[in-house]
Amino acid sequence: MKIALAYDGTDFKGWASQPGLRTVQGVLEESISTILRLDEPARLTVAGRTDAGVHARGQVAHVDLDTHPGVLERRLRRIAPSDIRIISITEAHPDFDARFAATERRYVYRMTDHAAGPDPLAARMITPLAAPVDIELMHQASLLLLGEHDFAAFCKQREGASTVRELKILRTVRGGETIATTFVADAFCHSMVRAVMGGLVAVGQRKITPDDLGEILERKVRDPRVKVMPPGGLVLEEVSYPADEDLAARVAQTRQRRDEC
Repeated sequence: MKIALAYDGTDFKGWASQPGLRTVQGVLEESISTILRLDEPARLTVAGRTDAGVHARGQVAHVDLDTHPGVLERRLRRIAPSDIRIISITEAHPDFDARFAATERRYVYRMTDHAAGPDPLAARMITPLAAPVDIELMHQASLLLLGEHDFAAFCKQREGASTVRELKILRTVRGGETIATTFVADAFCHSMVRAVMGGLVAVGQRKITPDDLGEILERKVRDPRVKVMPPGGLVLEEVSYPADEDLAARVAQTRQRRDEC
């Protein structure tokens, strides 16, 4: 079954289950197991594991269950907490895999450099900046990061995991008091979006130049001038998948690439 969901990540310790901590996966798996009276917990596979405090508007997961998706959808909506929204539960194609079948993931980081801070009604999803940023400088820096690169300077290293990614879209726009930066790639390594965002903010506040950010990328080493931005401004907006007939090929392609890393 394919589950489309959204959540306010403020009060969660991320997506992934952790003993003794409130996580999105933990709450959902416990809820599903309660509804269906399962002897073994339901196991969800997710498109993208969000960190503590990160939100999602377009998260996708799958689970293998022998029940009617419409019934599960209605019952799960009744008991899910208010900070999780079950958008839909549908029968998935046999080749569907929420993680490995995904072709693109789109994140948006929102912040404000208004002197009064963010709108209090949206403050949980907007990061306040201590100083104004120059959007044009951020755009110049973004051009140096687009395409396929080794983003080791912006990722938390995991043994055996590649940090090479293809950044397809990196664009910052100002709309009223809110500044929004869109990231699109087939996948992101751990903390990459918030670290790249920290680099762009450093450029926008003239702490480093666009060329400095390009050099940090090329050195493949963390730089103390680039701070990882707080999680609250980050939202997983959308996960894209190919047509059903192309799912198996996409899953095989992704698994092979991961195995080669």
